[in-house]
Order: sequence, then structure tokens, then C-alpha cells
Amino acid sequence: MTEAVASPRAAALRPGRAVLIAAVLAVALAVPLGLDPQGYPIRVLTLTLLFAAMGQAWNIVGGLANQISLGHAGFFGIGAYASTILLRDFGLSPWLGMLAGMALAALAAAALAVPTFRLKGHYFALVTLAFGEVMRVIANSWSSVTGGPVGLSVPFAPDSLWMFQFGAARPYYYICLGALVAVTLVFWRIKAGALGYRLRAIKENADAAEVIGVDTFRAKLQAGLISATLTAGLGTVYAQFSYFFDPDTIFGVATISVRMALIAIVGGVGLTFGPIVGAFFIIPVEEFANAALAGRAAGLSAFVYGAVLIAVILLKPEGLLALFAALGKRWRERRR
Repeated sequence: MTEAVASPRAAALRPGRAVLIAAVLAVALAVPLGLDPQGYPIRVLTLTLLFAAMGQAWNIVGGLANQISLGHAGFFGIGAYASTILLRDFGLSPWLGMLAGMALAALAAAALAVPTFRLKGHYFALVTLAFGEVMRVIANSWSSVTGGPVGLSVPFAPDSLWMFQFGAARPYYYICLGALVAVTLVFWRIKAGALGYRLRAIKENADAAEVIGVDTFRAKLQAGLISATLTAGLGTVYAQFSYFFDPDTIFGVATISVRMALIAIVGGVGLTFGPIVGAFFIIPVEEFANAALAGRAAGLSAFVYGAVLIAVILLKPEGLLALFAALGKRWRERRR
């Protein structure tokens, strides 16, 4: 449990790392300026940033609290539906609808936490999976409000930041970049703070953490509420970017919940930059496989995508960051 009891100073950014992060952010801000604002590459980059933020939100409960949730699509869909319905029926700005969706997701997470956070391992995963499925069924059945299986379209409005609509992908890119930075800062502050130490103590040994005075239920509840709230906000961003969604997509286990978890796991679960690395590997590979292979044979793109993921996980189960660290160590040893 050495990580759990590390001093707060250990979590501070070293000068070299801070300079590297600043350089990466500068590059990220400049990249869209050289791309077609309505082209395919910038849309892929925007989706990559959005899913990186989603993986980071999942990382709070899955990486720090060690609660493998397969129902985060439920919170994601709540955010998407809440903002879109309020815009459609009341003309409310999606930014205000986002706040409403985040509040609803927090209530849903609190209600779900009471019976589930005492569970562990696959029992918790199955319950959260059921929650996401219940939300999908409700959205499919409540056609008068959600549009049912037909789906829901975001009402058209002129280009406006207040109405969260733009004619090109570049503004969405910068919004998703800002969302990723914000969610990553939240994750880093939790990890570096008292809540992060408590969560890591629970992850190492929940019974031992209880003995030394850690309120395990409260710590996991706090992590779950923050994770669900952030995920709902990102659901609004996705709805405004895609302009259309349906229950099977927005509440999908494979399309949302599992992908969020995979992004964090492949990059490095529990690590600050793990979901970012995971998203920049998974989303472009998936998009490239679909673009290059989807028309050649049914299921070929999904097979290639799955094979690549399996290879990465088998090669380094700890994630790509651990793989890069091991390769860097070997390179330094060979140079000596």
C-alpha cells in the first residue's frame, strides 16, 4: 500500500512533466488549424478526445475505487436525453440542460449506490450492467418523451455557443479538448487528495481500510457520484456533436459502457494519462478498421479491431503506459 500512503508532494507535477504536458496541449490546440474544419480527420480526433474524457470519468470509479462498472451508459444516456428533451420542449440551452442531466445522473447514482456498493467484483458489474439495460428499455418504451426506438434528433438552431451548435467540427473539437482537460484535472485532484488515498487503501484491502477508520461506503459513494455526474455531462456533448441518437446506441453496453472501460484498461487503469493513451489507440484503430474494411466483408472490421485489442491486452495487461515504460527502460539499459 505504498502508493496509498504516499505524501501529497509526490503527486505534484515535476517541472519536466509540466513542460511536456504544456507542449502537448499547445500541439493539441494547433492541430485543428491545419485540418479541414468539416473533414473526417477532425471528427475522428474530436470523438477521440470525447471518449478519452469518458474513459477518464469511468477511471474515477473503475480505476481508483476498483468498482468495475458496466452501466455507465445509463448516466451517459441520461445526460444526452435530458439536455435534448429540454431543448426540444422548452428551448432551453443545452448548457443548462447539461446541468439538469448531471443532477439527474447524480440522483440515479445515489439510488443505485445504496444496494450495490456493498457488492464486489462481478456481482457489482452485473448490477450496473442491469441498470444500463433498464435505462435502455425505458427509453425504448417511453416513446412519447424519448422518441422510442426511432431515436431523438437535436432541434436545429443557428450557429451559437449558447445553443451549443456549430456548422463545423472545429468548435466541437475545442469543447471536447476542454472537457478532457477538466475531467483529467478532477481525476488528478481526487487521486492526489485524501479521497484518492482512501480509495487506494480500499482497492488494496477493503477490510484493512475499514479497520484503520476508512468509511469505505462513503468513499466509493463520493467517487461514484462524481464519475456519474461527469459522464452525464459528456453525454450532452455527444448528443450535440452527433445531432441524433437512439436508445440502443446511447445506452449500449458495447458502444458506451464497455468502450469506456476498455479505454481506461488498455491505456492503464487507475493512471492519470491511461485513458488518454487508451483513447488515442482504440478510437483511431476502430475508425480506421471501419473505414478500410467495413465494405469488404461482414464483420471483418470488428474482427480486426477485436484482434488488435486482444493482442495489446495479452502483450501487457497493465496497459499501454506500462508497455511504453518497459520499452523505455530496455532502451536506456541498452545504451549504458
